[in-house]
Amino acid sequence: MLEQVARNGTAAEKENSNVYYPSADIADRAHVADWEAVAQEAQQDPPKFWAERAEELGWYQKWRTVLDDNDKPFYKWFVGGRTNIVHNAIDRHLQTFRKNKLAFIWQGEDGSEHSMSFFSLNREVSKFANVLKALGARKGDRVTIYMGRVLELPIAMLACAKIGAVHSVVYGGFSVEALHSRIEDSQSRILITCDGAFLNGKVVELKQIVDEALKRTAAVETVVVYKRTGKPVHMEEGRDYWWHELMALPIASPKCETEQMDAEDPLFLLYTSGTTGRPKALVHTHGGYSVGTYTTFKYVFDINDEDRYWCAADPGWITGHSYIVYAPLMNGATSVIYEGAPTFPYPDRWWRIVEKYGVTILYTAPTAIRGLMRFGEAWPNRCDLSSLRLLGSVGEPINPEAWRWYYKNIGKERCPIMDTWWQTETGMFMITPTPTVPLKPGSATRPFFTIQAEVLDDHGHPVPSNEEGYLVVTTPWPAMARTVYKDPDRYVDTYWSKYPGKYFTGDSARRDEDGYFWIIGRVDDVIKVSGYRLGTAEVESALVSHPAVAEAAAIGLPHEIKGNAIYTYVILRGGFEPTEKLAEELRQHVGTELGPIAKPEHIEFVPKLPKTRSGKIMRRLLKARAQGLPEGDISTLEE
Repeated sequence: MLEQVARNGTAAEKENSNVYYPSADIADRAHVADWEAVAQEAQQDPPKFWAERAEELGWYQKWRTVLDDNDKPFYKWFVGGRTNIVHNAIDRHLQTFRKNKLAFIWQGEDGSEHSMSFFSLNREVSKFANVLKALGARKGDRVTIYMGRVLELPIAMLACAKIGAVHSVVYGGFSVEALHSRIEDSQSRILITCDGAFLNGKVVELKQIVDEALKRTAAVETVVVYKRTGKPVHMEEGRDYWWHELMALPIASPKCETEQMDAEDPLFLLYTSGTTGRPKALVHTHGGYSVGTYTTFKYVFDINDEDRYWCAADPGWITGHSYIVYAPLMNGATSVIYEGAPTFPYPDRWWRIVEKYGVTILYTAPTAIRGLMRFGEAWPNRCDLSSLRLLGSVGEPINPEAWRWYYKNIGKERCPIMDTWWQTETGMFMITPTPTVPLKPGSATRPFFTIQAEVLDDHGHPVPSNEEGYLVVTTPWPAMARTVYKDPDRYVDTYWSKYPGKYFTGDSARRDEDGYFWIIGRVDDVIKVSGYRLGTAEVESALVSHPAVAEAAAIGLPHEIKGNAIYTYVILRGGFEPTEKLAEELRQHVGTELGPIAKPEHIEFVPKLPKTRSGKIMRRLLKARAQGLPEGDISTLEE
């Protein structure tokens, strides 16, 4: 119906509806001109659709079977195929005109700049891959990467993948305990970091955090340090080595053969917060992840060789893995990476980057949009944003007000917004428009080709249109996580047990009468702050590790800028008094343990916490009380 209006409707029909339709020039150049036709054909034979997409990539050996579903939910894709994601991200471009095309344009927060062609990228990745080999890294070894937003971060990722090592990137905003727990779980012997990183005009002391984390684990034997800030840092003899010194040695040869990997060999681990205190490492593989991310990026952002694409996320999150590093490179795209904060030194920093580099596609989070909205329209209006042709949104549902501001003031009412819903677990876009799909502000529209999604009640029955329920996916997809590292039972319990045979996303949603999905938010004990997932148990554990705290509870409350803010309740140990000074000390303690993003917005001291008779904290009740809402059913509350 909507497509029909888009093609045939009168101007009045289009203007009066709360639907935004693509312009003729957007539709005329799109990879997917007729969404309905492609969706229908893909749904008739999903393996055929993905096999045809896989044919566009390079393989050392073609697969025998597109999809093996004999051991559900441990699906396998492109079984028997041999590939390496680096073969498609770099190697194959060296045989084409893209060899001398820019792969990355990097700008530091301090104004420094650096660009790198696919040829240059190959040289740097090969050199560092040989350094890793000399340090003892082998196929299957885990390597932890904890860096700022520098070009050396994707270089390190690609170097690991090239030799078959499994990278585990930890976001540079996480602090000591978060880094330590991830190193300990992955048992990485090599860690790659920076002396520090620039953010908001200040230096983030990354190497100092690494040193503290390594006091708590014996796993790491070697640390490679990239010099970014030049500030003096402790370098432990026999363990710590400077990146630039290693890269100047004969071992750093610019020639390194790419390791041939089985399609199901692991590519990376990425940790995501869960409902228990221990973050879980999702395992993604070379074959299916390559095909899924390559295809979704190509179709959703309608990528072409003349584009300059900028994903303003951090490579340390799944958005950065899939849509800063791997998918853009596989598509031969030129990507912009910016090191610092959106408003430093002024609120026009992003808009000046768009203007300077001729960015055609901007992909960012609603949190950033809401933050920039506060400064008004004057800042973007003083910059030339005419190069933009597509916008994107990621990380959390975008509220209609922010959508319209983004559309009007950044896209100048001519750039469709690709509002994408997906997760660390999915690896690729799952519910998303393509540029020819009519848009509704706040809706991620419909599932990508071959993906089937439902909104269910507690009993597994579909809920009526426009009613809230649990979002599930009923079909497998190539980029899906294969398991939780070293814990397959947890993978099944977390994602496949609530509705057997269906992937439980952990999100609530509703579907309207046009089949458009509206994501509402998390239904488990995970708080999304500025698009980043934090487990309530992680925050509570950090609070309880302080000597003053006996017990703690954390909840997420709506926040105008961040989407959600962390609100905590604390029971003190005997001998401690509730004061503003202690509350601030606890906030800083959480920041030290987990990182600044996890600092509670508010700490409330309480004599007790509402619990069920089995001892579980009733966070639902705490949320209702904090917002002055009805408490609902409290029959399970302990006396």
